Amino acid sequence: MNNYKFAVIPGDGTGPEVTAEALKVLSAAGNKFNFSFTSKTFNWGGENYLATGEILPEDAPDQLKKFDATLLGAIGHPKVKPGILEKGILLKLRFELDQYINLRPVKLFPGVETPLANKTPEDIDYVVVRENVGGLYTGIGGFTMKGTDNETAVQSMVYTRKQVERAIRYSFELARKRHSKDAPWHGLKPEDIAAGKTAQLTLCGKTNVLTFVFDLWERTFNEVAAEYPDIKTDYAHVDAITMWMIKNPEWFDVIVTENMFGDIITDLGAMTQGGMGIAAGGNINPTGVSMFEPIGGSAPKYTGMGIINPLAAILAGAMMLDYIGEHKAACAIEKSVAFITGNKIKSMAAGKMGYSTSEVGDLVIANL
Repeated sequence: MNNYKFAVIPGDGTGPEVTAEALKVLSAAGNKFNFSFTSKTFNWGGENYLATGEILPEDAPDQLKKFDATLLGAIGHPKVKPGILEKGILLKLRFELDQYINLRPVKLFPGVETPLANKTPEDIDYVVVRENVGGLYTGIGGFTMKGTDNETAVQSMVYTRKQVERAIRYSFELARKRHSKDAPWHGLKPEDIAAGKTAQLTLCGKTNVLTFVFDLWERTFNEVAAEYPDIKTDYAHVDAITMWMIKNPEWFDVIVTENMFGDIITDLGAMTQGGMGIAAGGNINPTGVSMFEPIGGSAPKYTGMGIINPLAAILAGAMMLDYIGEHKAACAIEKSVAFITGNKIKSMAAGKMGYSTSEVGDLVIANL
């Protein structure tokens, strides 16, 4: 029996509630699929910052390196100015742990309402790979003559060849994996593979304006593509991507893009799959420690009411299992979620599910 060590950062607001349900489901999956885990909770977040003045211990990245993976609830506190916790916790951990891939499945589950007319789960099932440690988020820039009429602010989009190539190579491998007959996670259906549905990787950029950065991205993309002749390639400007994600989401398989564009289009994707209550993501270092989280915020107004939707956190836990190699358990959790969205839950919205937060977790366990 495999035994794992998970770090848990419940975070703020409803974060501890959804994290508790994810851990409950992970424990049940372990019993069913013959693995176990121990977890250690780190109370980093808004309450800790307000009480101690400390955003994150200096050795936090080193502490997390001792674990197989990290499960995060949500970061954000109404009494803390926006940006302090996000930069001080999320960005710091992503950068120092070199979690250079942000992986966002965009998958419409059965029974979940999408704002896209006439689109079904067969139409909305793709993955966005967002480069996660470069670009505008590095904070390179500054002010001159601040506070005057001539004040100038500069923030630079900076990328190295290494950053670009490893994100693109990861994306090609993912596209190939999704079309494998034993694709363990978010793979295509056997009938799609049998029908010869082609793996495709789309580069999302802005080559007509950001001519330096996306010259590097496009050249690297084309060079790496030569090593993957089985993968169909495509390119679209980011503004076109946002149009096609609404009009024809079925066109996409895997999309790869830079940090800022990825941040924007993945939230659009989350809404098309039914909202933040069902969207999960991973901050991944393929050879290091990765961190998995629900995409929605801390939703402080629902704290302690037992009505928040935990499915995104539960699916984040499933992504974590896939990352550590427990593929069958990850698939079982996803299939259970698909069953209860199609047969049990009335809505993804807080307070409208027809079940409490803990009851939704129980439903997932009952149908593993």
